[in-house]
Amino acid sequence: MSAPTPLAVSGSALLTNLRLVDGDGSRPQDGVALVIDGGIIADVVSQASVVRSPGAIDLGGAFVMPGLVNMHNHFSLSLPGPGGDAVSALGAHDLALYMADAARRTLVAGVTTVRSVAEKAGADFALRRAIEAGYVLGPRIRTAGRALCCTGGHGHDGDDTLECDGADAFARGVRSQVALGADLIKLMISGGIAGEHEQITTAQLTRDEMAAAISTAHAWGRKVTAHAGPAEVIAEAVKLGLDCVEHGYELTPEVAALMAERGAALVPTLVVTRAQAFFDDLGVPPWMQERSLGAGIRHLESYRHALDAGVEILLGSDMPPYWAFEGTTAVVRELEHMESGGLAPSDVIRAATSAPAVWLGEEGRFGMLRPGHAADLIAMPDDPTAGISALRGLDFVMRSGVVVRDDRRRSVASP
Repeated sequence: MSAPTPLAVSGSALLTNLRLVDGDGSRPQDGVALVIDGGIIADVVSQASVVRSPGAIDLGGAFVMPGLVNMHNHFSLSLPGPGGDAVSALGAHDLALYMADAARRTLVAGVTTVRSVAEKAGADFALRRAIEAGYVLGPRIRTAGRALCCTGGHGHDGDDTLECDGADAFARGVRSQVALGADLIKLMISGGIAGEHEQITTAQLTRDEMAAAISTAHAWGRKVTAHAGPAEVIAEAVKLGLDCVEHGYELTPEVAALMAERGAALVPTLVVTRAQAFFDDLGVPPWMQERSLGAGIRHLESYRHALDAGVEILLGSDMPPYWAFEGTTAVVRELEHMESGGLAPSDVIRAATSAPAVWLGEEGRFGMLRPGHAADLIAMPDDPTAGISALRGLDFVMRSGVVVRDDRRRSVASP
Protein backbone atom coordinates (compact mmCIF):
# COMPACT_ATOMS: atom_id res chain seq x y z
CA MET A 1 0.00 0.00 0.00
CA SER A 2 1.47 3.35 -1.03
CA ALA A 3 1.64 6.39 1.22
CA PRO A 4 -1.15 8.98 0.90
CA THR A 5 -0.50 11.56 -1.79
CA PRO A 6 0.00 15.10 -0.44
CA LEU A 7 -1.68 18.13 -1.93
CA ALA A 8 -0.14 19.38 -5.16
CA VAL A 9 2.42 22.08 -4.42
CA SER A 10 3.01 22.96 -8.07
CA GLY A 11 1.22 22.46 -11.35
CA SER A 12 1.32 23.02 -15.09
CA ALA A 13 -1.33 24.79 -17.13
CA LEU A 14 -2.10 26.93 -20.15
CA LEU A 15 -4.20 29.99 -19.34
CA THR A 16 -5.84 31.64 -22.32
CA ASN A 17 -8.18 34.51 -23.15
CA LEU A 18 -6.89 36.86 -20.45
CA ARG A 19 -5.79 40.46 -19.99
CA LEU A 20 -2.49 40.57 -18.10
CA VAL A 21 -1.85 43.18 -15.39
CA ASP A 22 1.75 42.88 -14.26
CA GLY A 23 3.13 43.79 -10.86
CA ASP A 24 4.98 46.82 -12.22
CA GLY A 25 1.71 48.74 -12.48
CA SER A 26 1.73 48.85 -16.29
CA ARG A 27 -1.42 48.96 -18.39
CA PRO A 28 -3.14 45.63 -19.12
CA GLN A 29 -1.80 43.57 -22.00
CA ASP A 30 -4.56 42.17 -24.18
CA GLY A 31 -4.39 39.07 -26.32
CA VAL A 32 -1.90 37.07 -24.28
CA ALA A 33 -1.72 33.58 -22.79
CA LEU A 34 0.35 32.17 -19.93
CA VAL A 35 2.28 28.94 -20.28
CA ILE A 36 2.92 27.41 -16.84
CA ASP A 37 5.24 24.49 -16.23
CA GLY A 38 5.97 22.98 -12.83
CA GLY A 39 4.59 25.95 -10.93
CA ILE A 40 6.65 28.48 -12.89
CA ILE A 41 5.62 30.79 -15.72
CA ALA A 42 7.47 29.34 -18.68
CA ASP A 43 6.32 31.90 -21.23
CA VAL A 44 3.94 34.77 -21.93
CA VAL A 45 2.76 34.38 -25.52
CA SER A 46 0.25 35.97 -27.83
CA GLN A 47 -3.20 34.42 -27.82
CA ALA A 48 -3.01 34.12 -31.61
CA SER A 49 0.07 31.90 -31.41
CA VAL A 50 -1.46 29.36 -29.04
CA VAL A 51 -1.92 25.96 -30.60
CA ARG A 52 -5.21 24.23 -29.79
CA SER A 53 -4.85 22.36 -26.52
CA PRO A 54 -7.40 20.24 -24.64
CA GLY A 55 -5.74 21.25 -21.38
CA ALA A 56 -6.13 25.02 -21.73
CA ILE A 57 -8.12 27.02 -19.18
CA ASP A 58 -10.12 29.77 -20.85
CA LEU A 59 -10.38 32.73 -18.45
CA GLY A 60 -13.06 34.44 -20.49
CA GLY A 61 -11.30 37.77 -20.90
CA ALA A 62 -10.60 38.20 -17.17
CA PHE A 63 -7.95 40.56 -15.86
CA VAL A 64 -5.09 38.55 -14.36
CA MET A 65 -2.53 39.99 -11.94
CA PRO A 66 0.04 38.54 -9.54
CA GLY A 67 -1.22 37.10 -6.28
CA LEU A 68 -1.27 39.52 -3.35
CA VAL A 69 1.64 39.67 -0.91
CA ASN A 70 0.39 40.59 2.57
CA MET A 71 3.32 42.05 4.51
CA HIS A 72 1.59 42.39 7.90
CA ASN A 73 0.02 39.05 8.67
CA HIS A 74 -0.96 37.25 11.87
CA PHE A 75 -2.44 33.76 11.59
CA SER A 76 -2.74 33.66 15.39
CA LEU A 77 -4.00 37.19 16.08
CA SER A 78 -5.69 37.62 19.47
CA LEU A 79 -6.87 41.10 20.34
CA PRO A 80 -8.33 42.05 23.75
CA GLY A 81 -11.88 40.80 24.17
CA PRO A 82 -13.75 37.47 24.03
CA GLY A 83 -12.79 36.69 20.44
CA GLY A 84 -9.09 37.11 21.10
CA ASP A 85 -9.31 35.35 24.46
CA ALA A 86 -10.68 32.28 22.72
CA VAL A 87 -7.62 32.16 20.44
CA SER A 88 -5.22 32.72 23.36
CA ALA A 89 -6.82 29.82 25.23
CA LEU A 90 -6.15 27.31 22.44
CA GLY A 91 -3.78 24.49 23.24
CA ALA A 92 -0.83 23.76 20.96
CA HIS A 93 -2.70 21.26 18.79
CA ASP A 94 -5.83 23.37 18.47
CA LEU A 95 -3.72 26.44 17.68
CA ALA A 96 -1.95 24.63 14.85
CA LEU A 97 -5.28 23.61 13.32
CA TYR A 98 -6.70 27.11 13.77
CA MET A 99 -3.69 28.63 11.99
CA ALA A 100 -3.87 26.05 9.21
CA ASP A 101 -7.48 27.02 8.58
CA ALA A 102 -6.48 30.71 8.57
CA ALA A 103 -3.76 29.93 6.02
CA ARG A 104 -6.27 28.22 3.74
CA ARG A 105 -8.71 31.12 4.00
CA THR A 106 -5.92 33.59 3.34
CA LEU A 107 -4.88 31.84 0.15
CA VAL A 108 -8.44 31.55 -1.11
CA ALA A 109 -8.80 35.31 -0.54
CA GLY A 110 -6.08 35.88 -3.13
CA VAL A 111 -3.04 36.26 -0.87
CA THR A 112 -0.39 33.91 -2.24
CA THR A 113 2.49 35.07 -0.02
CA VAL A 114 2.47 36.41 3.54
CA ARG A 115 5.03 38.03 5.79
CA SER A 116 4.03 37.00 9.31
CA VAL A 117 5.13 39.53 11.90
CA ALA A 118 4.45 37.77 15.24
CA GLU A 119 2.94 34.33 15.64
CA LYS A 120 2.28 32.21 18.68
CA ALA A 121 4.39 29.39 20.08
CA GLY A 122 6.54 28.82 17.00
CA ALA A 123 3.58 27.27 15.20
CA ASP A 124 4.31 29.40 12.12
CA PHE A 125 7.48 27.41 11.42
CA ALA A 126 5.57 24.12 11.52
CA LEU A 127 2.82 25.62 9.35
CA ARG A 128 5.39 26.81 6.81
CA ARG A 129 6.86 23.30 6.59
CA ALA A 130 3.41 21.71 6.25
CA ILE A 131 2.42 24.03 3.39
CA GLU A 132 5.69 23.44 1.57
CA ALA A 133 5.28 19.67 1.95
CA GLY A 134 1.70 19.72 0.66
CA TYR A 135 0.03 18.67 3.91
CA VAL A 136 -1.82 21.98 4.31
CA LEU A 137 -3.22 24.45 1.78
CA GLY A 138 -1.87 27.95 2.28
CA PRO A 139 0.26 30.80 0.97
CA ARG A 140 4.02 31.00 0.85
CA ILE A 141 5.16 32.06 4.35
CA ARG A 142 7.98 34.37 5.30
CA THR A 143 7.99 34.85 9.05
CA ALA A 144 9.58 36.77 11.89
CA GLY A 145 8.64 34.10 14.42
CA ARG A 146 7.98 35.81 17.75
CA ALA A 147 8.32 39.59 17.88
CA LEU A 148 10.78 41.05 20.39
CA CYS A 149 9.48 43.45 23.04
CA CYS A 150 10.64 44.82 26.37
CA THR A 151 9.23 43.55 29.66
CA GLY A 152 5.64 44.79 29.77
CA GLY A 153 5.95 46.14 26.22
CA HIS A 154 3.53 45.96 23.32
CA GLY A 155 2.20 42.42 22.99
CA HIS A 156 4.00 41.17 26.10
CA ASP A 157 0.93 39.29 27.34
CA GLY A 158 0.92 36.75 24.49
CA ASP A 159 3.31 34.02 23.41
CA ASP A 160 3.72 35.64 19.99
CA THR A 161 6.31 37.94 21.59
CA LEU A 162 9.56 37.37 23.48
CA GLU A 163 10.37 39.76 26.32
CA CYS A 164 13.94 41.08 26.33
CA ASP A 165 15.67 43.78 28.37
CA GLY A 166 19.05 45.30 27.57
CA ALA A 167 21.19 45.17 24.45
CA ASP A 168 22.56 41.68 25.12
CA ALA A 169 19.08 40.24 25.63
CA PHE A 170 17.82 41.75 22.39
CA ALA A 171 20.81 40.36 20.49
CA ARG A 172 20.06 36.91 21.98
CA GLY A 173 16.40 37.35 21.07
CA VAL A 174 17.30 37.96 17.44
CA ARG A 175 19.56 34.92 17.37
CA SER A 176 16.89 32.74 18.98
CA GLN A 177 14.39 33.49 16.21
CA VAL A 178 16.99 33.07 13.46
CA ALA A 179 17.86 29.68 14.97
CA LEU A 180 14.22 28.65 14.59
CA GLY A 181 14.19 29.71 10.95
CA ALA A 182 13.00 33.33 11.00
CA ASP A 183 13.23 35.10 7.66
CA LEU A 184 13.19 38.56 9.27
CA ILE A 185 12.99 40.16 12.72
CA LYS A 186 10.12 42.16 14.23
CA LEU A 187 10.65 44.68 17.05
CA MET A 188 8.04 46.38 19.19
CA ILE A 189 9.62 49.80 19.65
CA SER A 190 6.58 51.75 20.84
CA GLY A 191 3.13 51.34 22.27
CA GLY A 192 0.10 50.73 20.12
CA ILE A 193 -3.66 50.49 20.01
CA ALA A 194 -3.94 47.04 21.62
CA GLY A 195 -1.99 47.63 24.85
CA GLU A 196 -4.19 48.71 27.76
CA HIS A 197 -1.39 50.11 29.92
CA GLU A 198 0.42 52.06 27.23
CA GLN A 199 -0.20 54.71 24.61
CA ILE A 200 0.64 54.78 20.90
CA THR A 201 3.30 57.37 21.76
CA THR A 202 4.98 55.29 24.49
CA ALA A 203 8.66 54.72 23.58
CA GLN A 204 9.57 51.19 24.72
CA LEU A 205 13.09 50.32 23.60
CA THR A 206 16.32 52.15 24.36
CA ARG A 207 18.67 53.22 21.62
CA ASP A 208 21.16 50.52 22.66
CA GLU A 209 18.47 47.84 22.54
CA MET A 210 17.36 48.85 19.05
CA ALA A 211 20.94 49.12 17.84
CA ALA A 212 21.82 45.66 19.16
CA ALA A 213 18.78 44.01 17.60
CA ILE A 214 19.17 45.70 14.23
CA SER A 215 22.91 45.15 13.92
CA THR A 216 22.63 41.51 14.99
CA ALA A 217 19.82 40.83 12.54
CA HIS A 218 21.72 42.47 9.70
CA ALA A 219 24.83 40.47 10.55
CA TRP A 220 22.74 37.32 10.10
CA GLY A 221 21.32 38.58 6.80
CA ARG A 222 17.83 39.39 8.14
CA LYS A 223 15.95 42.62 7.64
CA VAL A 224 14.17 44.25 10.57
CA THR A 225 10.70 45.72 10.75
CA ALA A 226 9.17 47.48 13.73
CA HIS A 227 5.76 48.11 15.20
CA ALA A 228 6.00 51.86 15.69
CA GLY A 229 3.79 54.88 16.17
CA PRO A 230 5.56 58.11 17.19
CA ALA A 231 7.78 59.98 14.75
CA GLU A 232 10.67 60.50 17.19
CA VAL A 233 11.02 56.79 17.93
CA ILE A 234 10.78 55.92 14.24
CA ALA A 235 13.44 58.46 13.33
CA GLU A 236 15.90 57.04 15.84
CA ALA A 237 15.32 53.47 14.64
CA VAL A 238 15.65 54.44 10.97
CA LYS A 239 18.97 56.13 11.70
CA LEU A 240 20.10 52.84 13.24
CA GLY A 241 19.22 50.96 10.05
CA LEU A 242 15.59 49.89 10.49
CA ASP A 243 14.31 48.46 7.20
CA CYS A 244 10.55 48.87 7.57
CA VAL A 245 7.92 50.56 9.73
CA GLU A 246 4.59 48.97 10.63
CA HIS A 247 1.65 51.37 11.07
CA GLY A 248 3.59 54.64 11.46
CA TYR A 249 0.61 56.28 13.13
CA GLU A 250 2.24 59.66 13.74
CA LEU A 251 4.78 60.34 11.01
CA THR A 252 5.88 63.88 10.23
CA PRO A 253 7.06 65.17 6.84
CA GLU A 254 10.61 65.27 8.18
CA VAL A 255 10.62 61.68 9.42
CA ALA A 256 8.94 60.48 6.25
CA ALA A 257 11.69 62.19 4.26
CA LEU A 258 14.28 60.43 6.43
CA MET A 259 12.62 57.08 5.75
CA ALA A 260 12.69 57.72 2.01
CA GLU A 261 16.33 58.78 2.16
CA ARG A 262 17.39 55.67 4.12
CA GLY A 263 15.20 53.26 2.14
CA ALA A 264 12.89 52.29 5.01
CA ALA A 265 9.51 51.08 3.74
CA LEU A 266 6.09 51.67 5.32
CA VAL A 267 3.34 49.10 5.82
CA PRO A 268 0.54 51.50 6.78
CA THR A 269 -2.23 49.05 7.83
CA LEU A 270 -4.80 51.83 7.40
CA VAL A 271 -7.70 49.48 7.99
CA VAL A 272 -6.81 48.96 11.68
CA THR A 273 -7.91 52.48 12.59
CA ARG A 274 -11.11 52.04 10.57
CA ALA A 275 -12.23 48.66 11.85
CA GLN A 276 -15.37 49.24 13.92
CA ALA A 277 -17.23 46.22 12.56
CA PHE A 278 -14.23 43.93 13.06
CA PHE A 279 -13.81 45.09 16.66
CA ASP A 280 -17.50 44.50 17.27
CA ASP A 281 -17.19 40.97 15.88
CA LEU A 282 -14.45 40.18 18.40
CA GLY A 283 -15.94 42.04 21.35
CA VAL A 284 -12.95 44.38 21.57
CA PRO A 285 -13.29 46.56 24.71
CA PRO A 286 -14.26 50.25 24.48
CA TRP A 287 -10.83 51.57 25.52
CA MET A 288 -9.17 49.90 22.51
CA GLN A 289 -11.90 50.86 20.08
CA GLU A 290 -11.69 54.50 21.17
CA ARG A 291 -7.91 54.55 20.87
CA SER A 292 -7.92 52.89 17.46
CA LEU A 293 -10.75 54.82 15.84
CA GLY A 294 -9.54 58.05 17.43
CA ALA A 295 -6.16 57.62 15.73
CA GLY A 296 -7.66 57.33 12.26
CA ILE A 297 -7.33 60.94 11.08
CA ARG A 298 -3.72 61.28 12.22
CA HIS A 299 -2.91 57.86 10.77
CA LEU A 300 -4.12 58.92 7.34
CA GLU A 301 -2.13 62.16 7.56
CA SER A 302 0.98 60.10 8.31
CA TYR A 303 0.33 57.92 5.29
CA ARG A 304 0.05 60.98 3.08
CA HIS A 305 3.32 62.35 4.47
CA ALA A 306 4.94 59.08 3.41
CA LEU A 307 3.44 59.29 -0.08
CA ASP A 308 4.61 62.88 -0.48
CA ALA A 309 8.13 61.93 0.60
CA GLY A 310 8.35 58.97 -1.78
CA VAL A 311 8.50 56.27 0.88
CA GLU A 312 8.09 52.74 -0.47
CA ILE A 313 4.58 51.59 0.49
CA LEU A 314 3.80 47.90 1.02
CA LEU A 315 0.48 46.12 1.51
CA GLY A 316 -0.31 44.86 5.00
CA SER A 317 -3.74 44.20 6.46
CA ASP A 318 -2.93 43.30 10.10
CA MET A 319 -6.54 42.11 10.29
CA PRO A 320 -6.99 38.56 8.96
CA PRO A 321 -6.89 39.22 5.20
CA TYR A 322 -9.82 36.91 4.52
CA TRP A 323 -12.15 38.51 7.10
CA ALA A 324 -15.54 39.47 5.67
CA PHE A 325 -15.54 43.21 6.16
CA GLU A 326 -17.58 46.09 4.73
CA GLY A 327 -18.79 44.14 1.73
CA THR A 328 -15.46 42.57 0.81
CA THR A 329 -12.39 41.13 2.56
CA ALA A 330 -10.07 42.97 4.94
CA VAL A 331 -7.16 42.82 2.51
CA VAL A 332 -9.19 44.35 -0.32
CA ARG A 333 -10.51 47.00 2.05
CA GLU A 334 -6.92 47.86 2.97
CA LEU A 335 -6.08 48.25 -0.72
CA GLU A 336 -9.08 50.55 -1.14
CA HIS A 337 -7.92 52.71 1.77
CA MET A 338 -4.45 52.90 0.20
CA GLU A 339 -6.00 54.12 -3.05
CA SER A 340 -8.42 56.60 -1.47
CA GLY A 341 -5.56 57.91 0.66
CA GLY A 342 -3.68 59.03 -2.44
CA LEU A 343 -1.93 56.06 -4.09
CA ALA A 344 -2.86 55.52 -7.75
CA PRO A 345 -4.35 52.10 -8.60
CA SER A 346 -1.28 51.06 -10.59
CA ASP A 347 0.93 51.93 -7.61
CA VAL A 348 -1.39 50.07 -5.24
CA ILE A 349 -0.95 46.99 -7.42
CA ARG A 350 2.81 47.37 -7.25
CA ALA A 351 2.63 47.84 -3.45
CA ALA A 352 0.69 44.58 -3.22
CA THR A 353 2.84 42.46 -5.52
CA SER A 354 6.30 43.28 -6.85
CA ALA A 355 7.41 45.81 -4.21
CA PRO A 356 6.97 43.33 -1.32
CA ALA A 357 8.91 40.72 -3.29
CA VAL A 358 11.79 43.19 -3.64
CA TRP A 359 11.74 43.99 0.10
CA LEU A 360 11.84 40.27 0.85
CA GLY A 361 14.82 39.86 -1.47
CA GLU A 362 12.84 37.63 -3.80
CA GLU A 363 12.37 39.74 -6.88
CA GLY A 364 12.51 37.34 -9.80
CA ARG A 365 10.74 34.64 -7.79
CA PHE A 366 7.22 36.04 -7.38
CA GLY A 367 5.31 39.32 -7.56
CA MET A 368 5.36 39.58 -11.36
CA LEU A 369 3.84 37.59 -14.21
CA ARG A 370 6.95 36.98 -16.28
CA PRO A 371 8.94 33.93 -17.34
CA GLY A 372 10.82 32.42 -14.42
CA HIS A 373 8.41 33.74 -11.78
CA ALA A 374 6.08 31.60 -9.71
CA ALA A 375 2.65 31.12 -11.23
CA ASP A 376 0.93 32.91 -8.34
CA LEU A 377 -1.99 34.86 -9.74
CA ILE A 378 -5.53 36.08 -9.25
CA ALA A 379 -8.23 36.98 -11.77
CA MET A 380 -11.30 39.21 -11.83
CA PRO A 381 -13.78 40.52 -14.43
CA ASP A 382 -12.90 44.23 -14.09
CA ASP A 383 -9.68 46.20 -14.57
CA PRO A 384 -7.81 46.84 -11.28
CA THR A 385 -5.68 49.54 -12.91
CA ALA A 386 -8.88 51.58 -13.38
CA GLY A 387 -9.83 51.22 -9.71
CA ILE A 388 -8.58 48.81 -7.08
CA SER A 389 -12.16 47.98 -6.04
CA ALA A 390 -12.11 45.64 -9.04
CA LEU A 391 -10.61 43.14 -6.59
CA ARG A 392 -14.01 42.87 -4.94
CA GLY A 393 -14.84 40.69 -7.94
CA LEU A 394 -11.86 38.38 -7.50
CA ASP A 395 -13.02 34.90 -8.53
CA PHE A 396 -9.91 32.88 -9.44
CA VAL A 397 -6.74 32.09 -7.48
CA MET A 398 -3.73 30.08 -8.58
CA ARG A 399 -0.70 29.34 -6.42
CA SER A 400 2.42 27.81 -8.04
CA GLY A 401 0.36 26.66 -11.01
CA VAL A 402 -2.33 24.98 -8.90
CA VAL A 403 -5.89 26.34 -9.09
CA VAL A 404 -7.13 26.82 -5.51
CA ARG A 405 -10.22 28.86 -6.28
CA ASP A 406 -12.44 29.15 -9.33
CA ASP A 407 -15.84 30.61 -8.56
CA ARG A 408 -17.03 30.16 -12.13
CA ARG A 409 -15.79 26.56 -12.30
CA ARG A 410 -14.34 27.32 -15.72
CA SER A 411 -14.32 24.30 -17.95
CA VAL A 412 -11.10 23.28 -19.58
CA ALA A 413 -11.51 24.24 -23.20
CA SER A 414 -9.58 24.60 -26.41
CA PRO A 415 -8.46 28.15 -27.25
